[in-house]
Amino acid sequence: MKKCSISVISQHLLLLKILLLLGMALGDPRTQTVQIMCGNQREHNTTVYVPNFVSTMENISEQMRTSGFGVARTGSGPDTNYGLAQCYGDLSLLDCVLCYAEARTVLPQCFPYNGGRIYLDGCFMRSENYTFYEEFRGSDDRAVCGNTTRKSTAFEESARQVVQRAVESAPSNGGYARGGVSVSGTGNESAYVLADCWRTLDENSCRKCLENASVSMLGCLPWSEGRALYTGCFMRYSDRDFLNKEVGNGSSRGTIIVIVVSVISSLVVLVVGVAIGFYIWKHRYIQKKRRGSNDAEKWAKTLNDSSLNFKYSTIEKATGSFDIANKLGQGGFGTVYKGVLADGREIAVKRLFFNNRHRAADFYNEINIISSVEHKNLVRLLGCSCAGPESLLVYEYLPNRSLYCFIFDQERGKTLNWDKRYEIIVGTAEGLVHLHDNSKTRIIHRDIKASNILLDSRLRAKIADFGLARSFEEDKSHISTAIAGTLGYMAPEYLAHGQLTEKVDVYSFGVLILEIVTGRQNNRSKSAEYSDSIVTIVKLGSTFKQGLQRNYTTQI
Repeated sequence: MKKCSISVISQHLLLLKILLLLGMALGDPRTQTVQIMCGNQREHNTTVYVPNFVSTMENISEQMRTSGFGVARTGSGPDTNYGLAQCYGDLSLLDCVLCYAEARTVLPQCFPYNGGRIYLDGCFMRSENYTFYEEFRGSDDRAVCGNTTRKSTAFEESARQVVQRAVESAPSNGGYARGGVSVSGTGNESAYVLADCWRTLDENSCRKCLENASVSMLGCLPWSEGRALYTGCFMRYSDRDFLNKEVGNGSSRGTIIVIVVSVISSLVVLVVGVAIGFYIWKHRYIQKKRRGSNDAEKWAKTLNDSSLNFKYSTIEKATGSFDIANKLGQGGFGTVYKGVLADGREIAVKRLFFNNRHRAADFYNEINIISSVEHKNLVRLLGCSCAGPESLLVYEYLPNRSLYCFIFDQERGKTLNWDKRYEIIVGTAEGLVHLHDNSKTRIIHRDIKASNILLDSRLRAKIADFGLARSFEEDKSHISTAIAGTLGYMAPEYLAHGQLTEKVDVYSFGVLILEIVTGRQNNRSKSAEYSDSIVTIVKLGSTFKQGLQRNYTTQI
């Protein structure tokens, strides 16, 4: 069965790839980002917000593949996530999927704010914590001018004419219109326009949005290009034919697209069906081989009989019944307290409030991962307690707490000179190398950030918090898993595809290095001057530096 399944999947994936390449050659997905706009309200609870956001994106993805449009809602309360995405009317479904894939990897840059929208030249995506689907105007509405070439009066007249036609025809045409008109007296020059309203708007709202957008956008004349980025619609005019070709009934090009999409849909159903069946069979086999069963009680019995087990009463006494005065901090997976055992040893206790079977299995899996590795740059697990009203993890106590408390604090940050910062970077890297290469199984941490790097009495780095860690065998290139981590530190390709490899930790480590060097937290600055993420700022700085170098070389 295994050999047959892999063979079938390989053959169909090869054919699927050929068809996709053919389809992609038929149009331009226009994945260039025009502008990203982030809200000003921070997320309420990261632990809830992130999975809600990811789930909304996944739900929309399914709709985009079939209709080029999608809306979804996940969660409840202040962390509810509402999403909308739409491709512009001239994109094929294949191009639409590519454009949306780009949008969903860029929009998370708005984190930790719980709202944002991104306009690409081929599609639009928006996420909020309230229902916004009928909005068609807003304070962020604007025009973006492409000041590349100053055009003639004849071009201005033609542009106004074709834009007006689009505004008049789009509302009664599902919110979509496109067009082009020749500029008189200029030979082969033309003016082109695209207009799109979001499909959640009614005809009247669409008309109002396009009327306002067109007036704003035409203010870009006499420049050769302009775009209107409005709450309920998008418009663009240009002297360049940026539109994808029409797909007509009599067009062989259109026929190819229809055939490609139809065949791909059938193949996707077949491949996914076979893959799911094979995955379920393999997952059950591996789980049975590794543990015999998923029964949490079996894990509990094993721990109760091991040296890792602490009595709940012992930990309760050590922390002064979890006295608030002993509280060290709180994260998405529990509250941490300082404690002192009867023998004088200082400990850090993570208190987790869950006892259901699913969470318990995750808890025991975490213990299994942490207890299997030991390194000078990894926080040492002393034990756990699973018999009381809460699940407890007991770690070595580190007096200087986390790196977060130092690098983002102006006073405490002075303690870390460049030599110390360098040592912390190297120590964190050595800990990651041990997780990735030097243990029996590869371990991916999935949540490398400043608050998860603890510092001992000599300010040496130790990686902590393995609540999201996953392990897999050496012969695998990656594992596919539910996306988890902290937005702003998650690699774009992992966020888009969910394929977990060591690169996920490497990307997060890169962001951490930038934070250590700059003393600025990624994506959390209140200053408008630094509203972009550190990664974006560094990319822009690198591009600027390369431009200066090229200019300097040319002058020499």
